[in-house]
Amino acid sequence: MEKHTFHIPVMGIGYTADSPLKVAPYGIDSVISLVDDILLEKLRKYYTQLNNLKYTEITDKTIDYRAIRITAYLNLVHDLVQEKINKLKNVTTLKCHTLADYINHLPTPSYLKQQLQNSKNVAEVQQLIRENLYQGAIDVNIMTKVDKTNYENREVLPIEFNDAHAALRGFANSKLNSSVVFSAGMNPRLYNYLATLEGFFPDDFGNFPKKIILKVSDYRSAIIQGKYLAKKGLWVSEYRVESGLNCGGHAFATDGFLMGPVLEEFKENREQLYNDTYELFSNALRSKNKEVSLNKPVLKISAQGGVGTAEEHQFLLETYQLDSIGWGSPFLLVPEATTVDDNTLQQLATAKEKDVYLSNISPLGVRFNNLIGNTKDEKKQENILKNRPGSACPKRHVALNQEFKKEGLCIASREYQYLKIKQLQENESLSPIQLNKEINKVTEKSCICVGLGTSALLAYGISTKIEGTGVSVCPGPNIAYFDKKVSLLEMMNHIYGKKNLLQNTQRPHLFVKELNLYLNYLDEQLELAKEDLTLQQNKYLNRFTENLQKGIVYYQQIFQDQFNNLFQSATLNRLKAQFEELKKIQQLQLQEI
Repeated sequence: MEKHTFHIPVMGIGYTADSPLKVAPYGIDSVISLVDDILLEKLRKYYTQLNNLKYTEITDKTIDYRAIRITAYLNLVHDLVQEKINKLKNVTTLKCHTLADYINHLPTPSYLKQQLQNSKNVAEVQQLIRENLYQGAIDVNIMTKVDKTNYENREVLPIEFNDAHAALRGFANSKLNSSVVFSAGMNPRLYNYLATLEGFFPDDFGNFPKKIILKVSDYRSAIIQGKYLAKKGLWVSEYRVESGLNCGGHAFATDGFLMGPVLEEFKENREQLYNDTYELFSNALRSKNKEVSLNKPVLKISAQGGVGTAEEHQFLLETYQLDSIGWGSPFLLVPEATTVDDNTLQQLATAKEKDVYLSNISPLGVRFNNLIGNTKDEKKQENILKNRPGSACPKRHVALNQEFKKEGLCIASREYQYLKIKQLQENESLSPIQLNKEINKVTEKSCICVGLGTSALLAYGISTKIEGTGVSVCPGPNIAYFDKKVSLLEMMNHIYGKKNLLQNTQRPHLFVKELNLYLNYLDEQLELAKEDLTLQQNKYLNRFTENLQKGIVYYQQIFQDQFNNLFQSATLNRLKAQFEELKKIQQLQLQEI
């Protein structure tokens, strides 16, 4: 079976919520966010009615409604994808549009594509498809830290009813034979709960009904989490390496670890990673009296964040021996793959480098790539001008702050911001300038858990009475180089080098772009440190600059080995200039200390 060498990562909350329905029949893997069960329930209603199926609402009065909603939606997606695939397997004519569409969207190059195009009868085509068809994975994403404790009649519910726990259970109970992607770091309580779900353990043949993927930004995080899970008899089937800053959504600058050196470390230690975790994994299975199959599990390594050309795609695959490359933000301009309302799509198509910035708007307290001019931020600003900052917080998915209420408040909510501003105003030790600065920090937060799902509702004409019409959108910096809506086939042809969507665009290599983002981030941190540079901050900044230096030296070697022509010279000159900039930043740091 020929598989695509790219996948579509989770984007926002709603942008890839139904992507598998669009791309899985073509063999393309994609990921559904499980943050918002309310959105998924609305989409389930939309798709059942669209397909003339019976819909029975799962209300919030239902016991364990969050998990049940997620299971119901994932089962619907599974069934609808299967229906499309069965239709393809049973084509009755060679002139069928469904067949032609499938052939066009096969991987490039493709032996199967040649065979199908040369087939002379329907029976031969049916046999080829049934023997070779590969369905794209319907994977799901859980942000491990978005695990709000829930209450009933002001009493704390058991931990399994926490948001991430319930989402995990919803996936575990679904028909899907696919993977859960854990992102945003380690949550021991969630991983402990994972070990109680039978579907994540291998059967007697070594097959996993449900698999685990870890999204990581450095090797150390991978080995720590991988071993922790292996000790519980849980196998990580894939480590998905994501650029710390050159990505969409939440961004983690780590300690200045650049993507290239991180991937090199995975490449060098891949066998060791496998052997160390497999030993722990197999021992744990034996301790649980579970069968250790002779069929050893597979371990995949993939990467994502800022990839934008066929050359970069192939370079990463070959240089680091990767199994797949994630293409995120460019797919926001592909309505056949993602769900984006018309206004937001137009904003994305016209976005330039200056329009995507590393913001502080996320109520999770993590940096967040944000698009200037998004309508959710406009609504936020309107509320500030009305002296009513904050959101109504209708969904409470990130109501994690317990400063004022034990049930928790989202720091982007109107209630929290009112209480926090009042507290600041009563603090007599703050000067007017300091007070204004602290209030701005409070009101800067935006209700992204609603905003990141609204676009899907607008795109399908679903009511936004509760959510409002404000849209948050979180593309990676790479979106600046793609300037128009394109078809799925056009984007695939771009990925595989058959078409160039960036023909008239000046765009730095993804490693150079990421390096520049890290240098900008370091510069920003040094500016902040001027006010009060602690010993801990100083150690962090030194560690950060040291890792950047190592990364630059590594890139100089890589570009000399891998590239030629004028591109090599231009890239090395750019790296040399950035190395000098880094030394200046270090000198500035020493002066401030």
